[in-house]
Amino acid sequence: MFTQRTQTILMGIVVAVLFELATPAIFLPAVQADSPPTVQADDPSPPVSPVKLIFIHHSTGGGWLADDNGGLALALRDNNYYVSATNYGWGPDSIGDRTDIYNWPEWFTGPDHATFLTALYAETGQNVGGFGDWSRLVGDPGGENEVIMFKSCFPNSALSGNPTDPVYTTPNDWELSVANAKAVYNNLLTYFATRPDKLFVVITAPPLAAAATNATEAANARAFNNWLVNDWLAGYPLQNVAVFDYYNVLTSNAGDVDTNDAGQVSGNHHRWWNGAVQHMQTVSSNTSAYASGGDSHPTAAGQQKAAAEFVSLLNVFYHRWQAGSTPAPALTLTAPNSGAHWPVNSSQQIRWTTTGAVMQVNLSCAIDGVTTTLATNLANSGVYTWDTPATATSRARVSVESVVSPTTVYNSVSFILCEPADCAYLCYLPLVFKD
Repeated sequence: MFTQRTQTILMGIVVAVLFELATPAIFLPAVQADSPPTVQADDPSPPVSPVKLIFIHHSTGGGWLADDNGGLALALRDNNYYVSATNYGWGPDSIGDRTDIYNWPEWFTGPDHATFLTALYAETGQNVGGFGDWSRLVGDPGGENEVIMFKSCFPNSALSGNPTDPVYTTPNDWELSVANAKAVYNNLLTYFATRPDKLFVVITAPPLAAAATNATEAANARAFNNWLVNDWLAGYPLQNVAVFDYYNVLTSNAGDVDTNDAGQVSGNHHRWWNGAVQHMQTVSSNTSAYASGGDSHPTAAGQQKAAAEFVSLLNVFYHRWQAGSTPAPALTLTAPNSGAHWPVNSSQQIRWTTTGAVMQVNLSCAIDGVTTTLATNLANSGVYTWDTPATATSRARVSVESVVSPTTVYNSVSFILCEPADCAYLCYLPLVFKD
């Protein structure tokens, strides 16, 4: 019997609602507010404990390291880096011979990259190669090399094409052009993103002597290296990749090839200056300021300038890397979710979230146990529009996986592909009773 007082009782009752779908089902992704980024002041001081570093180089890099030439190894030693190196003839299949820009995918993303990098990370030799002896810390601190420095030599500053050329989707292994060089470095990020435990430092290729190049190639080299420093890493989510513009540093001097302009206010520099990272050019030159005659190998003065400017920057890169967020890559499908009913012959959005850095993904679907590829090498936007098949089933699945690390994969639970008239959804409705 009802009383005069109205009592409202809200009950969640499962109500099966059947309806025909005139339009495809819409899944709205959950929105999570980003936390404000933590801003940490850059730190040019040396690491507290010894850090193992390996440098992939040839003759110019050997001169830069040498105690009686560039002195880089001494500076690295005094900043607590334990330095090893590769050289001509080094490693499995003599991969050390191949350090041109278009060779880097072979090292880092090619079919044998695991073999090459296992050897690289374990290397403890100096491999001087006749380019000048260099010093290092006395005791090996143990473990793998943590910092990976790599550099192509000055012939790689003879870049063809134009700075505005469209970047190739896939790099090739023969072409020294702006478009291919950019494609190479974009390709490398797909591997670097899987190794937040390593710091990868790109050393730009040194400039050519004026007599060894032409204005177009030299301008292309300048534009490409500016792209590496200023644009390449835009949007890259980790702090484990950095660039030192060795090219720019070697394009200005203090009057002649044997006098450098390290420490001067003007000139072309990449350095720690007045409490900040400074990348600047006040001298209009795209060729080497330290080439003796037609020889593009930098003089000791140029190498010493580069060593003086680089090491403090390396410390900054190191501390950024150590302070940065480096979560393990992970993928999580959010649509279709458990119990989803998607109409056959309709357009649906597969959605997923990403933790860490996954640059590209592959997508597939399984219908009654038969797997079909939906997309490969897809830029990881977190969404893919799928035209569902014509076959209805209660055993449909989709999966998303990392291109570089196929073990980073997420398979959906089973969902239903149904005829539009048969698609059913469960929802919760509040019911109001009055007495």
